[in-house]
Amino acid sequence: MRMLINVPETVVADALRGMAAAHPELTVDVENRVIVRRDAPVAGDVALVSGGGSGHEPLHGGFVGPGMLAAACPGEVFTSPVPDQMVRAAAAVDSGAGVLFVVKNYTGDVLNFDMAAELAEDEGIRIAKVLVNDDVAVTDSLYTAGRRGTGATLFVEKIAGAAAREGRPLEQVEAIARRVNESSRSFGVALSAVTTPAKGSPTFDLPTGELELGIGIHGEPGRERRPMMTSGEIAEAAVDAVLTDLAPSSPVLVLVNGMGATPLLELYGFNAEVQRVLGERGVAVARTLVGNYVTSLDMAGASVTLCEIDEELLGLWDAPVSTPGLRWGM
Repeated sequence: MRMLINVPETVVADALRGMAAAHPELTVDVENRVIVRRDAPVAGDVALVSGGGSGHEPLHGGFVGPGMLAAACPGEVFTSPVPDQMVRAAAAVDSGAGVLFVVKNYTGDVLNFDMAAELAEDEGIRIAKVLVNDDVAVTDSLYTAGRRGTGATLFVEKIAGAAAREGRPLEQVEAIARRVNESSRSFGVALSAVTTPAKGSPTFDLPTGELELGIGIHGEPGRERRPMMTSGEIAEAAVDAVLTDLAPSSPVLVLVNGMGATPLLELYGFNAEVQRVLGERGVAVARTLVGNYVTSLDMAGASVTLCEIDEELLGLWDAPVSTPGLRWGM
């Protein structure tokens, strides 16, 4: 095992300590596993709270800050956070305007956020929830009933976060978050397996010279394995899988997302092919984001997420944001 860690048992705590040292604008509670923007609660603003297993960084802790999340709850690697974390986060950021839970569609996350919502409401906190389920690759996967939540989580957190920063009420922020999710689709491909710190070896076998289409962000099985393909061929497979399920009549946001081990040189080359395919399919592109945002530890590969947008959603996407993992306009 070649990992830049001390021991597997402390990898999340060590990362949180390092995050606290690098980002004084955040309050990082290492013991209770909650990351909060230091100026929370923000008077009059709805607060967005999300979370999930560690290993997908910068999702979610790297998206805490003005214009995005108010708090995030990291679980152990590829393991859901627990309800106590979510309730603690909601209490820390609630200004009285309510809290929106952004939940990726994985069984543990859904159950724990549901329980946390009940507990927080018992404490007098208004809670709304939105489920992100954008992955078109498979239904009813290893960790999921229904479609998995992947790259669209970034779009939901950014756009709904901007709406919250404008002072919109909880019902409107929730509706915008749902609209973004419903307008988004994703598809991923793995070029190598993922290795977790606890296991110390690949979590599945992907022979040399093969790739897996439709992989999940925890290494869940995809649709099929094929011999290695060119960047252009992979782009065609991913974009066509998305467009089979999403037929945009308006421009789209594009996220070309690295799975963790694929360098930007390759991701930008892949983006060139994604843009070519979208052009050939007659899909107009409004904005594009390229980089490692919703990752799977050391997995090599990429995913493509498209979100059909209108002028309102584009304005919210362009609005200023300042987080460790995403920032512009501030």
